[in-house]
Amino acid sequence: MNVFKPMENNTLAPNQEITYDFIIAGAGCAGLSLLYEILNAPLLKNKKILVIDKSLQKSNDRTWCFWEANLGPFESLVCKKWDRISIHKKSFFKELATAPFSYKMIQGIDFYNFVINFAKKCKNVFWQEATITNIDAEKITQHKHSLVYGIVKWEGGLAKGHKVFSSILPFENLYALSQTKLKLPFLWQHFKGHLIEFETPEFDDRIARLMDFNVDQQGATGFMYLLPLSSRKALVEYTLFSKSILHPDAYTLEINNYIGKHYPNKTFQILHEEIGAIPMTRQSLAQSEPPIYVIGTLGNAVKASTGYAFQFIQAQVKQIVHQLTQGDKINTEIHQTRHQFYDAVLLYILHHQLMEGSEIFKRIFEKNKAEIIFKFLSNTSTLWEDFKIMSSLPTPVFLPAAFKVVFKRLV
Repeated sequence: MNVFKPMENNTLAPNQEITYDFIIAGAGCAGLSLLYEILNAPLLKNKKILVIDKSLQKSNDRTWCFWEANLGPFESLVCKKWDRISIHKKSFFKELATAPFSYKMIQGIDFYNFVINFAKKCKNVFWQEATITNIDAEKITQHKHSLVYGIVKWEGGLAKGHKVFSSILPFENLYALSQTKLKLPFLWQHFKGHLIEFETPEFDDRIARLMDFNVDQQGATGFMYLLPLSSRKALVEYTLFSKSILHPDAYTLEINNYIGKHYPNKTFQILHEEIGAIPMTRQSLAQSEPPIYVIGTLGNAVKASTGYAFQFIQAQVKQIVHQLTQGDKINTEIHQTRHQFYDAVLLYILHHQLMEGSEIFKRIFEKNKAEIIFKFLSNTSTLWEDFKIMSSLPTPVFLPAAFKVVFKRLV
């Protein structure tokens, strides 16, 4: 497996008495994105930073896909991009041009390597490989002045920082919470993907199969995601929006059935597997309370109605760094527009199964250009574009759900 471990220099010595400017708890997408953004900010790049993660040996555990109209800050990491997408549901099929956007893919290991290699050049960045046991605030009085610090503890050590940014998601606790009665709708986007390679050319790698609903819906919303990297290689991922998570074998069975149906009697090998689950909810997963702030999925950066996260995490860390630079109060919330209301309505419809999820997305893609859909999903659409998207849904379904969201305060 392709792994990466930071060099041993700049590792925190256990007996070292340092008060860090920033402690970043969790070296996943959100933590490393924040680290990279801080190190690129002229007023912050020399601050003392500690990064803590249970494992600094990174593997290719994630694939992030997103859309951009221009060249982005991580363009050199993009391993593939598509300018056309397709949607499938029974006999319905539609292929859409994505211009001016491109749909892009970044592999987790490339992102981890890029940021960590960049950070290792900075002598003010320290690393600690440990499982965090507690993060709390503590008031410390020195020379008649009281300051509140973030205290991060792990077995055999602790660190003190002026600000702590945590992205550590307590998955078991969160899953247990999701199975209880909550005020706000809560679904999981859960998935398993196989990166496969055929012996012969089988794919048109110019087109990303964004949603193929001709799979087992599991009583909820399920689709296959097929992203060809070449004519012989593709990521085939079974994804569901539902209240419960499947056994890993169930995803594998559906992936194998799908490959067997579309590419019968073809020989292939599995190069890589990934599996994960992302909460889709407007429910607050954790509170930011100075000097401790939550980011990433824990900080509700995920778009509630779709599970897309990468670009929203980038927006969140840019917002935080801007606030740090300006000396403003830290606010990690990024879904504060009217799109938050749309997310709540769509999530309410999916959660209560007022309409099949496959039919919702089929109608949206059937009646709109990809450009408008991507803008809507990016929270950058205009009111007229919002109206076009929402009018794709039948009024008898959409309006009652909207009223429920408004009057029950489900946003």
